[in-house]
Parts: sequence; structure tokens; C-alpha cells
Amino acid sequence: MQATRIRIGTRGSALALAQAHEVRDRLKQIHGLTDDAVTVTIFKTTGDRVLDRPLSEIGGKGLFTKELEDALYANEIDLAVHSMKDMQTELPDGLAVGAVLPREDPRDAFISLTYTDLAALPAGTVVGTSSLRRKSQLLNMRPDLRVIDFRGNVETRLRKLKEGVADATFLAVAGLKRLGLTERITGALPFETMLPAAAQGAIALEIRAADDATRVAVAPLNDPETADAVTAERAFLARLEGSCRTPIAAHATIEGDRLSFRGLLLSLDGQKRYSAEHTGARADAKAIGHAAADDILKHADASVLSTSST
Repeated sequence: MQATRIRIGTRGSALALAQAHEVRDRLKQIHGLTDDAVTVTIFKTTGDRVLDRPLSEIGGKGLFTKELEDALYANEIDLAVHSMKDMQTELPDGLAVGAVLPREDPRDAFISLTYTDLAALPAGTVVGTSSLRRKSQLLNMRPDLRVIDFRGNVETRLRKLKEGVADATFLAVAGLKRLGLTERITGALPFETMLPAAAQGAIALEIRAADDATRVAVAPLNDPETADAVTAERAFLARLEGSCRTPIAAHATIEGDRLSFRGLLLSLDGQKRYSAEHTGARADAKAIGHAAADDILKHADASVLSTSST
């Protein structure tokens, strides 16, 4: 059974629309569908509406997905397009990931109009970011810097940088590539400098678990290598009960049938940092993520672990 009409739901930012349009174009090409057979509907999520507070103060995962998931439940759309790093590790009952697209570059981008790299930032330089993960890793390396909250979509944050609100910031390389803004990247940060968020750079298609027609329609879009890598990363995140209040980073790579994983847990001020690395069979991706998390749970300070369960 194959869907002949597919309704896509997305957020309304330029990046979200670029991702939704990529999904639309792939579906049209694979199934030979006409323009009017694949529609895109925009929804405004809680994370889009509340811009005057840090994400960590609003709530955990789901800030950018709930309204789209409500639309799935209400049968207003057939699939929701998400940046997978924004998704809860445990999906609501009745919903499932139908496909994960090939991953774009998962690294973080350092962006500054004045300085060439992190090492060039003088003590006291103002760095803007809304990500506790980036803030904690930065303060771990450079506790002499001043980090301020920097909310907004990609365009807003680039504008704030130009206005001098901060001297430097970070954005996902993947998002900048999808928006055609790679020229704004001062430098892509190696994983040894800043480990990305779990599933950063991956696009997930969320569907109703019982919707067989949509499941069949999106299945050809799934990239098995990306799916296995993010399975390990999200398993690590889930085991540590990560939320927007928890500085957690994770990244997995695959070579043949082997998967290599690295994960981090940090204190909010960046002063405490716990890492774990595991390698194993690609088929054991979830177990590898869990094992790495268990290593950290054995050694992490209780005060840091209590942050991850709030």
C-alpha cells in the first residue's frame, strides 16, 4: 500500500522549511508524485513562541515537537519533519520514527566577525549561545570567557552577532549548509574541541505508528548508517535522562559493521566533565550507547547527575 497524497507538518523557520522541502522533493522524486500530492503545513511550537527565556527555563525535550505531534494525533498531517536533536528520546504513545535522512555535517560552527578561532578570543570576550551543551564545553575549555543567552533562529542569531550583542557564537554546521550560509562559518570545530548534541545534523520523519501507508512511503528515505549512529547517541541520552537542562554531548561514527561512540556529561558551569568511549558491532548500537552512559553514571558526581534528572 502506498500513499498517493502526503501531508507534511513543519515549523516555520527558514531552516525547518528547508528541511521540509527537502523531504517533499525526495518523496516526489521517489514516488513520481505531483506538486499538489505532497503538501507542507506550518505549525508554531512552544519553542518558537517563547523567545524571552532560555530553553532550559521553559522545559525539556518536546518544546519544538509537541504541536506537530498533536497534529499527527488529529490526523491533520501524515508526517512531521524534525531536527532529530529536538526530539524526545521516548516518543509519545502511538507515534514512531518512520525514517531518518542521510546526516549532514554534525559539527558545531564557530562564528565571529572579529576573531578567527576560539583560541583567539581574549579573556572576558562575550560569547552568545542558547545551548547549555555548548556553554558547558566552552567554559570547560575557556572559563575566562563570558557566556550570555542567545535565543532565536539562525537568522536572528547572525543578526545579533552583527549588532554586537556578542563577539562570537556557535551554530550547527548542518543548518548553515542547508540554508546555503556556509560562508558565515568562521571555522568548523573538531569533535575533540566540541562534541555535538545527540543526533545533530539528522532529520527525522515522525509518523503515526499504525499508519502503514505513510510508513511504506517514507521507508525509501531512510539512511541505515545515520539511523544506527543516532540510535547509539539517543540511547546514551535516554540513559542519562537528558533534557534541555542537562549538558550532554554524543557522537557515533560507523565503519563497515563497527560503531565507535563518544559521549560527554558536564556540570552546568563546565568545571566537571565526564567522558566515555565505546566501540562495538553496529547491530548493537543501542547497547553501546547504554554502556557508555553506564560508565559515566559510575563515576559522575552526584550533583551533576541530579541536574540530569530534574
